Amino acid sequence: MSRVKKLAGQTLWYGLPTIASRFLGYLMNLSLPLVFAQPATTADLTQLYALIPFLNILFTYGLETAYFRFAQQTDRATLYNTLSTSLFISTFFLCIGLWLTTTPLASLLGMLAHPEYIRWMILILALDTLSALAFARLRLENRPRRYAFARLTGILINVGVVLLFLGVLPKFGELDTIGWIQKIHPNEESGIVYYLIGNALGSGVTLLLLTDQFREWKASIDPTLWKKVMRYSMPLIWVGMGGIANDMMSRLIYQHVVDLPTEQARHELGVFGNIIRLSVAITIAIQAFRLAAEPFFFRESSEADAPRTYARIMRYFVLAACSLFLLISLYIDVVGWFFETIDRGEWTEGLYVVPIFAMGNVFLGIYYNLSIWYKLTDRNRWGAWITLIGALITIGLNIWLIPTLHYLGAALGTVSCYFVMMVLSYVGGQKFYPVPYPLKKILSYLVVSILLVVLHRWIADTMQVGWMNGVIATLFLGGFLAYGWREIQQERNPAA
Repeated sequence: MSRVKKLAGQTLWYGLPTIASRFLGYLMNLSLPLVFAQPATTADLTQLYALIPFLNILFTYGLETAYFRFAQQTDRATLYNTLSTSLFISTFFLCIGLWLTTTPLASLLGMLAHPEYIRWMILILALDTLSALAFARLRLENRPRRYAFARLTGILINVGVVLLFLGVLPKFGELDTIGWIQKIHPNEESGIVYYLIGNALGSGVTLLLLTDQFREWKASIDPTLWKKVMRYSMPLIWVGMGGIANDMMSRLIYQHVVDLPTEQARHELGVFGNIIRLSVAITIAIQAFRLAAEPFFFRESSEADAPRTYARIMRYFVLAACSLFLLISLYIDVVGWFFETIDRGEWTEGLYVVPIFAMGNVFLGIYYNLSIWYKLTDRNRWGAWITLIGALITIGLNIWLIPTLHYLGAALGTVSCYFVMMVLSYVGGQKFYPVPYPLKKILSYLVVSILLVVLHRWIADTMQVGWMNGVIATLFLGGFLAYGWREIQQERNPAA
């Protein structure tokens, strides 16, 4: 149990700044309905932020995970110098390539009127990539305060710029912030570019705060070590691409495959991009857990009882993820009430699929737990195949279902993909790195939480009494939490 507590402590240290930063970022994204009355206005931003994660994977090409893996068996200074130098060189050439293809890329994304969005995106990618290994080093060296400070400062600057130029100045300073930005970007009419400017400034300040991680860095590459790292990390590009495809592909292709006129398609894409973010709690929990768990799993792999530790961690993770799933799904009507109250009812039309996306994220979190087997056994190609299969499922189902089912089609594609990936990873893991996962317990958490949401939805639709929906939701959530607490106490005190 002490190792589980150790991971929980690390999750809090590394997770809290991530939770805070992601929460602020999602609040900023959720402010879109407050700033832009028409969802179609935000379609370009939705597409751009769906593309950035793909490019982040390409820019970092698995070096963070490789850093944790090889730091256990290689001189860390040599490793850091080699990987940092490689990252600086590749970032330079990738940025040049993207800059030269700005116009074709803007045409492909349907934003020829705003090629400046692409250029801001390139700057954001460069700054974030150069920070990646510095953050990985802080995690490996257990320096959470420094990590937290840099992360939080960057996101606060990002949010601050957006709020200042789109919220505070136009209303209280009576300043034409759109007219000011048009002097730099003549085609800018909505103010969307401030989201990108804020992001770039935040990323730039974050990199400056990490300069101490580069003071001892020497621009050198150990060829033998670099080749070993590349053999390990290259499959992780496909793993990352597949994972991001499953998460972002529906947003990238939605308006291009939905059977609607262009403006209506952009409207639905704007709504869709916003409602997906309502599963924020699970997304944040997964991100926080991964930050702590990845270096922890590598460190614990040498222990004789590591598989039992991994199994115990999985059980607690699923219990926590299902609790968050219930929190999101049972109170989704509150979000609808909020949008109706601020006279943004058009943003609520897709809320019914949020629980499906939330459960998909639970499956994704389980998959991330399971995926440690191929990273520990140097079988990253298996991970690449699993995520490739998941990506094909996502693309295929989205193209098939979105034209007729719209939001529901995208949700079904996502949840199906993550479910298949979860199952495939479990089967592969039990073959090459067996872990005694408590399947009956895990399945009981999943089934009970899903049944509670279905039952609550049926009661809500039948009774249509707002306050009663809230009371029943609270009773269901409280009952599940009590059930989970009892499970934990029974494990700690088996004789009780």
